[in-house]
Amino acid sequence: MNIQTGKTGVVLLIAAAIAITAGIAYYIQSNRKLPEGLIAASGRVEGDRIMAAAKFPGRLREVRAREGDELKAGVLVALLEDDSVQARAEQARQMVNAATAQLNGAEASLDVAEKEIPMAITVADAGVSQAEAMLIKAQAVALQYKRDADRHQALYEKGVIEKHRLEQAELALKVADSDQRAATENVRRAKEALAQARLGQQKIQARRQEVAALAAQKQRAEAAVTESGAALKDMQIVTPAAGVVLTRLREPGEVVMPGGAILEMVNLDQLYLKVYVPESRIGQIRLGLPARVYVDSQPDIYYDARVSYISAKAEFTPKEVQTTDERVKLMYAVKLTLIANPGHKLTPGLPADAVIRWKENTEWQKPRWH
Repeated sequence: MNIQTGKTGVVLLIAAAIAITAGIAYYIQSNRKLPEGLIAASGRVEGDRIMAAAKFPGRLREVRAREGDELKAGVLVALLEDDSVQARAEQARQMVNAATAQLNGAEASLDVAEKEIPMAITVADAGVSQAEAMLIKAQAVALQYKRDADRHQALYEKGVIEKHRLEQAELALKVADSDQRAATENVRRAKEALAQARLGQQKIQARRQEVAALAAQKQRAEAAVTESGAALKDMQIVTPAAGVVLTRLREPGEVVMPGGAILEMVNLDQLYLKVYVPESRIGQIRLGLPARVYVDSQPDIYYDARVSYISAKAEFTPKEVQTTDERVKLMYAVKLTLIANPGHKLTPGLPADAVIRWKENTEWQKPRWH
């Protein structure tokens, strides 16, 4: 009986001690609550991921960056094997050279034609004019000799002149007629020469079309050179923005697909803290509110931040929220964008606490959990 009584006393003493401890803890935690106007939250530092990725498929020849390297935008970090692209580029350059030579020849031929053909037309036109003038003269001479022959015929019939005088007049008429026919033929030939010379205008037009076609061919070849040059450039993978390498995702010799990431980076000057605010307090949060971020490794300093995002939907909070009791509540995700990160002391994944001030006159205090 005495033993049982003793056990009961021990249990009562333990229960009393637990109650006292709980009371003390409740009292301490009650006094650690932040004043009205401040909201404490916790989360992990994050940053928008930057991917240095391949635009075209290929096998990695070289990767020049490793985890922790701080790189500027546009830095060459990896190379893909480019033998086939180099071959296409050389073929395109040869096509440009061939098209250029053909175009130069066609342009020279067109230049000569544009000078010679108008001159030939002018000469042929002058030849027609000259032939026509000769024809008019031959016609006049023939007409005159025809009149002379008719007059001599009348005089011979009257016995005024001898027959040889008539024969001379008739012979002169035959010569004049022959000259007239020759002049007519010369006019015909001169006109044919003029028509032939004028056909040169069509030749000029045809050569102009040839020049235009060859110029277009050269442009296509030059476009192929530009395209192959761009492809060669795309074989060189550069950083799309400044940042620090978080993960080297691929190694030399690996085959990557279009869009395949080689490096994962983050800009340490554009970090944010993602925290969760209880549903009961989300109405006190608005965009642009000031906040201060604290990390355990730097207890004496804080980082200024601003509320930059408030989720429109509530969700159950993840495991990194401080207490089990809070993890069963509906919370709203809030982003606190850090205004500066001196010395890049903050890095993604680092746990941190924050205080958001929603009343302007409230004095700042370090986060306290309740």
